[in-house]
Amino acid sequence: MSVRIQLDKIPHAYFTNLDFIAGRIVLRIQAEETISAIVVKLEGESRTRLAAPQGAQRESRAYTELEVHKLLYKIVTVFPSLEVQQQTPRNASYVLPPGEHIYPFRFKIPFNNDCSASNSMFTNLNLSGRRMEMARDTTKHVKKTLPPSLSGFPGEAEIRYFVKATVQRPAFYKENFRATADFKFFPIENPRDPPNRRESYARRQHQFSPHVQTPSKPGVFRKQSTASIITSSEPPKISVDGRLPDPAIVTCNEPLPLRVLVKKLNETSETIFLQLFQLELIGYTKIRAHELQRTESNSWIITSLTNLRIPLGNAETPSGKDIEIDNKLWNHIPLPNTVAPSFDTCNLSRVYELEIRVGLSYGASGSIKPELTVQPLRMPVSVFSGIAPPPALLAAMAGRQRPQVQSKPLIRPNVSPPPFTPSPSPNTFSAPLSPDPPIGNFGPPAANDIPDEAPPSYEDAMAEHMAPVDGPRRDYQQPESTGAIGDEKRNSGFGSNERLFP
Repeated sequence: MSVRIQLDKIPHAYFTNLDFIAGRIVLRIQAEETISAIVVKLEGESRTRLAAPQGAQRESRAYTELEVHKLLYKIVTVFPSLEVQQQTPRNASYVLPPGEHIYPFRFKIPFNNDCSASNSMFTNLNLSGRRMEMARDTTKHVKKTLPPSLSGFPGEAEIRYFVKATVQRPAFYKENFRATADFKFFPIENPRDPPNRRESYARRQHQFSPHVQTPSKPGVFRKQSTASIITSSEPPKISVDGRLPDPAIVTCNEPLPLRVLVKKLNETSETIFLQLFQLELIGYTKIRAHELQRTESNSWIITSLTNLRIPLGNAETPSGKDIEIDNKLWNHIPLPNTVAPSFDTCNLSRVYELEIRVGLSYGASGSIKPELTVQPLRMPVSVFSGIAPPPALLAAMAGRQRPQVQSKPLIRPNVSPPPFTPSPSPNTFSAPLSPDPPIGNFGPPAANDIPDEAPPSYEDAMAEHMAPVDGPRRDYQQPESTGAIGDEKRNSGFGSNERLFP
């Protein structure tokens, strides 16, 4: 006997929410076979495995923890049919003749995960080489939109979606036949806020040093000059801003909606020159296996340019005037197709930061001073999949009345403001990023612009009768487990490339 799964071809490389995943179970039998049922399951699993750090012990020995969450679980019996089940006893068995038997199936992928409080023994079981591990049940569960397929962390973390078929045989001494077919999943994005004119920003300042002319070298008829000469022109003091629409959202496979502004803060006749420009997206994957936690970082270089020598304004540019760097340097470059959208699930989450590095110098067109300053700016961003929800779903969500939430007075933390505040605007303010050394000042939206109610989620709208998404879909490729793809870099301390999740 052999069993395999044939998935129907789709015009896209992956499935998303509301899609139908269909196919057929092909069963080939050489002789008569007695079976009790053929069951097909649609499953999604999030598995993490972490080892305790060196020196940590539990019960006087080193240990590892395995945590498994069943994010998606749907089951259908394709044989016997419902009519046959109603007419036969519960534990009945059936004899199939030799030949090929085909049983079609179809599932609809929901919006949210449906993690159960406890998993089956087979779900929690993990075979790694010659070792067998059993995951403990956990009580921490997150109900949110299904996360994307995730790989690239061999033996450490994985989010996997698959269809599994089981041919159940009634005899206890005969094993059941099983087959699985993996597929990639990429979620639709959460509803976006209406467009507005607010901006999130990161900012840094820099004061250039006065230019000092080096003493002249001695010649045959000339003595060496011993005094250094400081130029009379005052060196510039500048401010560099990186700005994104608020909330700070970037989209998979799309260029960044970024603005970079440079401003003189003092009166000077010097011209500012752009010498270096780099954009880097940094992803932080937070992995949890019960009480053990770890954060892995990945980075994608979007663009890196040097020796630009682009003047920003001129000697007559007044102080306080924003000079916007030409976005042609980056507005034609989409995010790499290995960038997954931000997500949060029971034992895995992914967040992102955008790092902007701006290299500046000053001087005149023919004599640029040698001083070069590189100003790094970091902004937390959310990465959206770019798969828009169906209009019918948004209309259903808008039509549902949400309970009114009584607004509470906002208590501002007692933090000192940064040394420089933005130009007058009622919609932004500066605030420090965190107790860690900040890389630029990040400005969130003002408190008046934050609604009292949480934004609606897909739990508020019934999607059982919604049609699949009919619109453009982004390219998404899972990173290989053995290394980086393209411009992706990974910072990981896990040394083994052994695949621990078969």
